[in-house]
Amino acid sequence: MIVNVKLIKKEEVANETMAFHFEKPEGFTFKAGQFGDFTLLNPSETDEEGNIRGFSLAHAPYENDLMIATRMRDTAYKRVLKDLPIGTELKLDAPYGDFVLHKTETTPAVFLTGGIGITPVRSIIAQASHDTLPHKIILFYSNKTPQDTAFLTDLEIFAKENPNFTFVPVMTRDETCSGEKGHITKEMLTKYISDVTTPIYYLSGPASMVATMRQILTEAGANEDNIKTEEFSGY
Repeated sequence: MIVNVKLIKKEEVANETMAFHFEKPEGFTFKAGQFGDFTLLNPSETDEEGNIRGFSLAHAPYENDLMIATRMRDTAYKRVLKDLPIGTELKLDAPYGDFVLHKTETTPAVFLTGGIGITPVRSIIAQASHDTLPHKIILFYSNKTPQDTAFLTDLEIFAKENPNFTFVPVMTRDETCSGEKGHITKEMLTKYISDVTTPIYYLSGPASMVATMRQILTEAGANEDNIKTEEFSGY
């Protein structure tokens, strides 16, 4: 579906990370975890990377608007996006992707993500909580500090409201916070997962992190057929 969407709100959601909210077009539907291509219309500047970027839809389908979030790099696209006046329209081509929650309710889901890789995961967990799905869900979410952690408050609220959801924040440079410290390891995973061969695993974030997490999982005994990935490039 190709539609124009109007910017209605923008906000900082973590260090150097912004969220952009758009009106949801009438009749537009998607599954939690999917993404779309957003095209700037007549931008004030451009570069060799072009005027189109793919972003996960970070709000769940039940929520009122469409939200994307991104780390703010110094590129033409992101400079223009950051400075867009409220009411500006972008072209959206969506939805795409199969990084969505599996249907078998008795099979646990384990999400391993870092940084802005949280965007599709936030959507999936929000929708699962809203629908009171019986899936057991664990999220390991790695960041440097709480200030770098997008949607931290949202995830804490979902964990309080959804008895089937366990949130494990992992901070690599903050020794004072609750949750886990350092990097995600096999030992950390087995602390929360009783049988690593059982869950479906969802890995999202930079390609290097996804590759590392896949290696840790396979070494721990996870079935590679049970690993789904969504790699984020072009931070």
